[in-house]
Amino acid sequence: MSQLPKTRTAGISRRGLFGAAALAPLAAVGPVEPAAEAAEIEPLANFKFDIEKETGWVGEGGSAKEATAAEFPVSQSIAGVSMRLKPGAIRELHWHALAAEWAYVIEGRCRTTVIAPNGQAEIDDFGPGDTWYFPRGHGHALQGLGPGECHFLLGFDNGHFSEYGTFSITDWIAGTPPEILSRNLGLPAAAFAGFPRKEVYIGTGRVPETPLENLRNGALQPSQMSHKYRLDMQPPRQFAGGREFIVSAREFPIQTTLTAVKMELNPGALREMHWHPHADEWQYYVRGRARVGVFGSHARHKIDEFGPGQIAFIQQGHGHYVEQVGDEPTELLVLFNHPEFQEISLAAWLGANPASLVEDNFGIPRSVVEQLTKRESGILARKA
Repeated sequence: MSQLPKTRTAGISRRGLFGAAALAPLAAVGPVEPAAEAAEIEPLANFKFDIEKETGWVGEGGSAKEATAAEFPVSQSIAGVSMRLKPGAIRELHWHALAAEWAYVIEGRCRTTVIAPNGQAEIDDFGPGDTWYFPRGHGHALQGLGPGECHFLLGFDNGHFSEYGTFSITDWIAGTPPEILSRNLGLPAAAFAGFPRKEVYIGTGRVPETPLENLRNGALQPSQMSHKYRLDMQPPRQFAGGREFIVSAREFPIQTTLTAVKMELNPGALREMHWHPHADEWQYYVRGRARVGVFGSHARHKIDEFGPGQIAFIQQGHGHYVEQVGDEPTELLVLFNHPEFQEISLAAWLGANPASLVEDNFGIPRSVVEQLTKRESGILARKA
């Protein structure tokens, strides 16, 4: 059996190498410059995107506007789509290979169908305040129920996912030989000449006449894990300046990659300074206005103002706050790319340290330290 050669570096033995390393600090002259100071620090990235100003996809049945990492480079972990369906319009049967889909209905009503890998199927109707979650690869379709247009926000757990690159049923059938389709689907090969010759994406359709139409295959088992959650119907977290509705995997077990929050800020309210240790934060502003301040270390600070249809993205671990501006309440939808909700409040952090340490850290008198807030406040009310 051969032996590994003894480690030697440029003629120096291992023992000599360790000895030299031990003496190195004694030979250093003057302070060592931190690597962070020696390197150039990149400024904070632009964290604002106006999704509703995009042209997007527009057709007879509806429209879709997306924000991916291609349009919004800072948003590497979450992509979003603002979609509208007219009564009867169908976001055709499709699946996503690269991302799970979360949704929140802002206005109107729609219906979804979905099939899971175990063959269980589900059909549900949704109205304002309802959410759905389709795990990656689950086949599904969406349909507007009327009487008016249905507007919903979609979120995907992959910032590089494009809604325009989904696996659509018409696209698959259009590119498959008719003989294969005939053997697979039981129709004569000639019958497929009447099918669409390209992807439909969003097409027109009839508003369903019955509340819930039966599935074609009556033998399918209903889904044992709901894809629907009524976010606005759950008890919110109430604060002096507003409230939050939070749904994580704890409340909605199938939602395994995201946590969602609907936040309402009263005029003059402040979502306190905090950070999220293990998740990025993606915000969509539904109504009202707010100012967001972000801290990214190395003296990097950025503040921007947001209104309806605009998106903010705060990277994991970056300190931030949301300050309501204007006379009307502000409502925003928030996604985190983790199934568990976590945050650390600046005020609570200060309260979790001895007064003497805080006093010495800031170089302030004890009387000032004693006035600092000690607990999490969530959403602060307008300052009197």
